[in-house]
Amino acid sequence: MLRTALRNVLAHKTRLVMTVLAVCLGVAFISGSLIFADTTTAAHRAAMTRDDTGTAVRVSPTYIPGTSPQDRFGALDDGLVRELSHLPGVASVRPVADGTVTLSAEDGTPMRADSAMGKFGAAYHPGPDGKDSRYPLTEGRAPVGQDEVALDRGTAHAGGYRLGDRVTLAAQGPVLTPRLVGLVSTTDSRVNAGGTLAVFDRATAQKLFAAPGRYTGIDVGATPGTSQAELRDRITAVLPAARAEAVTADAQAAQQALYIGTKTKSYERLPLLFATVSLFIGTFLIVNTFTMDIARRTREIALLRAIGATRRQVVRSVLAEAALVGLAASALGFALGLGVATVLPHVLDTSGDPLPSGPLVIGPTAVIAALVVGVGVTVLAAWLPARGAARVAPVEALRGADQPPSAALSRVRGAIGLALTVLGAGLLCSLTDAVGATDANLRTALFGCAALVVGLIALAPLLAGPVVRLLGRLTTGFGAAGHLARENALRNPRRTAATAAALLISTALVSGLAVIDHCTKRALDAQATAGLSADYVISTRTPTTAIDAAAVRRVAAVPGVRTASAVADSTITPGGKQISGIDPATASEVMKLRFLSGSLTDVGPGRIAVSRGYASEHHLVVGQQLDASVGAGGHDQRYTVVGVYQDNPTAQDVLGHRSDVQKTAYLRDSVQRLLVGTDGGVTSADLEKRLRAAVSDSPLLKVQSRRQLVQEQAGVAGDLMTMVLGLLALGVLISTLGMVNTLAMSVSERTREIGVLRAIGMGRSAIRTMIRLEAVCVAAFGTLLGLAAGLFGAWKVSGLANGAIPQYSFSLPWGTLALVVALGLAAGTVAAAVPARHAARLGPLEAVART
Repeated sequence: MLRTALRNVLAHKTRLVMTVLAVCLGVAFISGSLIFADTTTAAHRAAMTRDDTGTAVRVSPTYIPGTSPQDRFGALDDGLVRELSHLPGVASVRPVADGTVTLSAEDGTPMRADSAMGKFGAAYHPGPDGKDSRYPLTEGRAPVGQDEVALDRGTAHAGGYRLGDRVTLAAQGPVLTPRLVGLVSTTDSRVNAGGTLAVFDRATAQKLFAAPGRYTGIDVGATPGTSQAELRDRITAVLPAARAEAVTADAQAAQQALYIGTKTKSYERLPLLFATVSLFIGTFLIVNTFTMDIARRTREIALLRAIGATRRQVVRSVLAEAALVGLAASALGFALGLGVATVLPHVLDTSGDPLPSGPLVIGPTAVIAALVVGVGVTVLAAWLPARGAARVAPVEALRGADQPPSAALSRVRGAIGLALTVLGAGLLCSLTDAVGATDANLRTALFGCAALVVGLIALAPLLAGPVVRLLGRLTTGFGAAGHLARENALRNPRRTAATAAALLISTALVSGLAVIDHCTKRALDAQATAGLSADYVISTRTPTTAIDAAAVRRVAAVPGVRTASAVADSTITPGGKQISGIDPATASEVMKLRFLSGSLTDVGPGRIAVSRGYASEHHLVVGQQLDASVGAGGHDQRYTVVGVYQDNPTAQDVLGHRSDVQKTAYLRDSVQRLLVGTDGGVTSADLEKRLRAAVSDSPLLKVQSRRQLVQEQAGVAGDLMTMVLGLLALGVLISTLGMVNTLAMSVSERTREIGVLRAIGMGRSAIRTMIRLEAVCVAAFGTLLGLAAGLFGAWKVSGLANGAIPQYSFSLPWGTLALVVALGLAAGTVAAAVPARHAARLGPLEAVART
């Protein structure tokens, strides 16, 4: 029986190639997605992992909200460095002056401007030999003075800079343009994973990131035999109380690991979604391919039984063949998956913030998944039909290769499918009144959609008859070829349903996500300018940076500017909501505020206005007192509520006086937004250029008109749309391959029938038309079922999105849905090309003579 299995593998090369290709593609997408997930996670971990080599204890300033940089970093000076160096057990002391620096490329494009990480600035700290071991020079010299800077080689190459060029950069304040005098290398994984690095002399770095003569931290190394805890205690004893703290490297690593683990969870979701979809669709393809293959070989299995093979021997022979095919396909698929993992970052990177770079990470999960899917699923897919075929009596099996399923089995399958469909629809309907995307609601939506799709797949053989008959009315215009195409699709409803299953899954997923993406984009567009009457918004890219006071004055003086109203953004507790610090005299000119009670003019020091949502959440009315703290670590202060306004994303949750908010802001006395009203509401390229010049073209700031704000919000949904299109392409590709397999086997089974049709006068073009129409009918069947499931699911989960984005409303993206339908039908047409051409080439006598 083993020799029989090997001969079967070698005797049916064409069938073998198609089967291997089916398994190979399924494995490739699954392993590639998992490798991409591991690689992306590792790259993000590297991009957030600080290099603490040689450091046993780190001394950091204690953060006190609202303090000046001089006060905050005041304890970390050269005197403390000397004192620490004389402590017992200290091997080395390295003062650190580092922070965040945003650079513009040579052409003026900000580099990683919208990323909260990966933009590093540091001090060049030479040792006794005059060199810095952390940032060794590879070209040029070390920077001296505030007009010079060094970059790492990767940053200089990405920005298009060469030695001698002026580099545009900003830390937290005004724009600087130092000259590039040196290139350095570094082992810091955060930089090598795609971050940028600018190195300054010590005095300049202290001024930018701490305060003159002060450091942001001190790294202390331990002598052999001195524990981190012991050294920490000695250092703590000499530190000024409440102004600095010492933390061991192990404790810092644990905190860092917790932070990285939390952050990278979100980065794993997108590739894992691709892997899940690939697994779902790829498994269906493999099972469908082997089910049809074994069903086609029922006569062969019956003949083996007739000459003395036992049922167990027959099943083992088929399983051995499947294992060989699965193993070969797994190896090829895994190799192809490496290519998929390499390409995916470029496909999914639609933002200006590139994904972290790093080598491919091939973890055990991807290898195991490739073997489980390639070999395990293939063997399981072959075992079920082979076991069923081996049960059939030899004489009965020899009567025909196409044995219809028992009525009892069809009823059981129909009952299970109906139960799952009703369950899925019921779970989704239970979300009708949901108003928030809580974890419980998301789980209900996920299980509901999955149950609905699986239920429709189980019901598909029962639905195939009426749906294909309805679709077949459209093929009657093609004469006999159209009629035969419909009958061929109806001949075996189970095969038709199995062929359409992959397309059903991908269409349901893509259409549902496309509707959600369309509705979200519309809602974000509306939200972008809701409550805004300003013509331009100048804002910081991150909440930890600010617009300097000089820039505010320059913007107000730009010709054509009528009003420039500064806004300080922070958080308010209770609730952890957003508070906007405004000037009531000018805010009404740049914000659209609809007060339900009270008025904007009443806002002042100690007096706040709250949104209707915040008032409802905390049971507030005009005249009531509220004890709240503004900013991280701010102290409670009593505020009087003087107004309640309609929820407004421009005003955010609470409106306070700017002087109150700035007291405890991350950067004291700073502003994060500048709402600009122009004369006559005019916007122009020339005015925008003057506004950018007024803020020195700072890479820290964005200057946007109302139209540009809407375009930016459209970009927020870009990743979702990219995922939608990727899933659509994936589903169409796998579905097309599945239909090619089905049609090829169908044509092979119907060789005699095609010969008879040719003998009675049907031409080759009519044969090709018949096969193509049959494929289109099957594709249309899967597309319609998937479309119905996807649209129903998107409709019922709209309440979850509405809870997060009040402007969200259900609407259909007709253009995208038309594309989904067109690609589904195109998949059928493309899948039929080779089988149709093969069938048309058969001569009448040759076809009839075949067994």
